[in-house]
Amino acid sequence: MPTDTSAERARQLLESGELEIEGQLTDASNVALRVWVSSDEDRIPAVYKPIRGERPLWDFPDGTLAGREVASYLIAEAGGWDCIPVTALRQDGPLGPGSVQQWVGPLDERDDPDLLRIDAPMAVPDGYLPVLGVRDEADSPLVVSHAASDALRAVALLDVVLNNADRKGSALIVDAGRLYAVDHGLTLHVEDKLRTVLWGFAGDTFEAADLDRLKRLADALNGAFGERLCAVIQPDEVAALRARVESLIRTGRFPEPPEHRHPLPWPLW
Repeated sequence: MPTDTSAERARQLLESGELEIEGQLTDASNVALRVWVSSDEDRIPAVYKPIRGERPLWDFPDGTLAGREVASYLIAEAGGWDCIPVTALRQDGPLGPGSVQQWVGPLDERDDPDLLRIDAPMAVPDGYLPVLGVRDEADSPLVVSHAASDALRAVALLDVVLNNADRKGSALIVDAGRLYAVDHGLTLHVEDKLRTVLWGFAGDTFEAADLDRLKRLADALNGAFGERLCAVIQPDEVAALRARVESLIRTGRFPEPPEHRHPLPWPLW
């Protein structure tokens, strides 16, 4: 394991360390490989997503999923979110250019942090926010809910900023008591694409911490950071991001689920 686990050292390793492929993540929709990244005495696990392994998507025809993975990390960092693992773009990966993201959570199976639940309507526990009603195989009513924690609220706001089209429960990982969010390839479209399991915050007024992050990101986007993002996503996507952040600051609340399209990813987990 690494002798220095700081974010800066992880970034250096991901950007220039030697990549050794350990195996493929078979549940991933696109090619995703677990790798070890090493340099001198340091060695950390990571996920390598080569661009050549991306399946074409009709609704995300421009740019690359790897570019959006990296852009999402940079945006989170600029706004003061600390929930996306360190992510870098590598041009010299074993299968060519792609994103490399530090692995978080167990190296074998990921524990279920119980962030999402399905319960009978009257059995939703305190501290959980209902998202939608469903029915089981016996046609009995059930309710999907998620935790109301500050950490999950921060992820929900980041997903709105990123216009995340695929926030599933399986992309939320708890490691050593800290919540991480992964899988950001379907983000930053110029059209409204938000699909998330975290609609429980819909309509809530932003708290001071929410507005601080939005304003910090807005300031960065009005400077050189906006130009930096154009290296990994399209200029019109950067413009749409800037407009989205400014709109959120003006409205001061989480958006409501859209009525003209399905607002949830599938599957939910």
